[in-house]
Parts: sequence; structure tokens; C-alpha cells
Amino acid sequence: MNRNNFTVLRGGLLDSADTSEKVFESAYVTNTRLMGVVCMYIHFRLPDNPTLRDLHQFFYLDAEEYGFETYKSILGNDMDAVRDAENTLASGLGGQKVEITLREAMYLLQRYVRFNQQSKIPLPEDVREYRFLLDQDVSMSQPEQYILMRKLCAEIHSHRELINYFLMRIIGRDFSAASFLACSGLKLDQFPEFSAGTLCKNNIEPGDAPDTYICKSLIESGSAYHIIVSEIRVSSNQISSFERISSFKVSPAEASMMLARSEFVTVFEMLDPPEAFSKDATRRTKSAMVNTHESGTLYMMFHPNNSHVDKWEYRLNDDVQGMYFVSMVGQLIAAAYRLDDIRALEQDLSQSPFARRLIPTSKFEFQEPVLYEFIHSGFDDFDDFVEAVQRGSE
Repeated sequence: MNRNNFTVLRGGLLDSADTSEKVFESAYVTNTRLMGVVCMYIHFRLPDNPTLRDLHQFFYLDAEEYGFETYKSILGNDMDAVRDAENTLASGLGGQKVEITLREAMYLLQRYVRFNQQSKIPLPEDVREYRFLLDQDVSMSQPEQYILMRKLCAEIHSHRELINYFLMRIIGRDFSAASFLACSGLKLDQFPEFSAGTLCKNNIEPGDAPDTYICKSLIESGSAYHIIVSEIRVSSNQISSFERISSFKVSPAEASMMLARSEFVTVFEMLDPPEAFSKDATRRTKSAMVNTHESGTLYMMFHPNNSHVDKWEYRLNDDVQGMYFVSMVGQLIAAAYRLDDIRALEQDLSQSPFARRLIPTSKFEFQEPVLYEFIHSGFDDFDDFVEAVQRGSE
């Protein structure tokens, strides 16, 4: 391929993403491949369009189960819409944007499309908008694939981070990424009885030999929970040995106890109507993931990186910094799993334009998370919900 542009036949439509010539401008991918998911972005100029001369494309790519899962596009230069799409697909991944070439972008997309085809997963809608990226078959040499994989993966800083990422990929049966972290020839499929699952929690303890570790992992696979125990050795920043020790099933109640954690909640009454609160309400909500429920709107904020992987005890949801829930009746509920995070949320609200329109009414520390239960409880008022739960436990 000599030039980074494509020409497609015109169909007589104005301002079309399909019929204009496409001139490549830029592309990036999040370096979150070791988390199992990446978001890819490509920007084209459309010189033949009379007014909307830009095409912004977002691709959400899952290496474990869903392949090429989501596609979003913005025709024109509505940068608010571009930022919204980026926040929706990339903000929760905790990675950095790494520039890639058009050839690398096409190769990556085509690999995931083949995954969909092999797994009989339908492609996302609006195929006509990205079909031109699939029309030219792109192959890469082994060194080129390695260079691209380096771009897709964040730098690893410690043995514990390496081990947690490795076990995440093993449990997800994502052996191509696991092999990137391991020495050549290592047997990876040590737990073949499990379908692709999720590493919910992992505890790492030093083993008897130098650079050897015993891992006790709580996993969810096939709607069931199991504890698996393994021994891992690290050499030269790679997994050099991986041995199964044991595995056994645990009940959902036991798994819930293992995953139990505190939740800190601060409740505010809003003097403005709920619809006044939006993604631009505070500094943190600008990059929040937004979910709409019958009872209100949930804003979920994530830590800006995946440093939670670099711990002796890894927990799946430690990437969440906190949540705001704006109820239909005008309560704003801030919730976080750590004391310093709830304080950060309170400070965020105090520095927002809403600060003088919020009245703090109550604070709670719960032994286990309750916000999601409240959202689906049918209660309008959080304090009434707490009282009902307390009466039910007496």
C-alpha cells in the first residue's frame, strides 16, 4: 500500500461517510490489551463532502468473548460527540492512547473480524462505513506483529503486576496475550475444564524458591465460582514456570464473602432539577461512564490507569474510583469503596458549579456495597431504603 487513502465510488449522496474519498489523518489504540479489551480510533478526512469533511471511527475490541463488539462513528467535527464516544468506549479501560499507523489499524480490525466470523458473532451495525478497512487484506511479519503487540500492552513494573495480568489472560483463555508474557514453550492451558472466565480476585504470596509465587485465585466461569491455586516463577520479567496445584468450587455466598468490601456513601439533596446535572457537571463526570436506569442516572468514574493490577491482592473492581447517582426525585448519591476516594468525590462536588445547590444530608459506611441494590430497589429516597434494610435485619 503506497498511500494512506482510499477512493470509493460515489453514489450521489451529499455528506456521506460511504461515498467520499477517505484520507487518513491519525489513529490510536488504548494500551489495554492485557486487560482483554482495547478501544481503537481512526480519523479520516472526507474531501469530497461539501460540509461534513471528517469521519471519526471508534472500535471496541474484546479478545475473550465478543470480538469486534461495538462500532461508533461521528460524521463531521462535533468534538463534544467525539469526546462522548471516547468516554463511553475508552474511559473505563484505564489505558493510554498509543499512536498507530493505518496499516496496523486495519490489521488489528481484520483480526477481530475473523474472530467474529469464526465464533459466528455478527459484526456491529453500519458495516458499510468500515467495509473499506476490510477490503484490502493486510498481513504482518512476526516482528511487525510483536511491535504492534508492544504498542497494545502497557509497561509492566513488577512481578505482581506481571502475574496478575498473566492470570487474567489465562482465565480468559486468551492464550495469545498470555504467551506474550511467558517464556516460549510454556504450557498455558493448566485449567482446561473451565470456559473463558473472569479473574475476580487474586492473592499472591512468595513461594519457597526465589522469584516463585503461590497464587490463590477466585474466578467466575460458566456462572459458577471456583478457587484455583497455582505456582508461578518469574525470570527476566517473564513467566518462566506455571504449574497447577489445585482447584475447587465455592458457592455464590462464599464468593460474595471473599469479595466483600466497604462502601462509603454521601447523600445530597439537589436544589436544581435532576436533569440539570450532566456529564459536564463536575471535573470528574466529564470522563464518566453514564448508565441510565428507571430510577435515575449513574455516573461511574474510573482511576486514570490500571495501577490496581500492581498489587499483592488484585480485585476486579478496584479500577472504579467512585460513582454519582442522580435520582429522579432529586437526590445525588456519591459512593466509593475507599475513604480517600469518597473524600475526592466530595471535594469534586464542592468545587463544581453545583456546590451551592447541593445540601449534604447524610453519610454512611456499609460493610458491603448497597448502591446498586438501591438503584434497583424501587425506593425513591436513599434514607428510606437504608431504614427499610435495617428494619429487615432486626
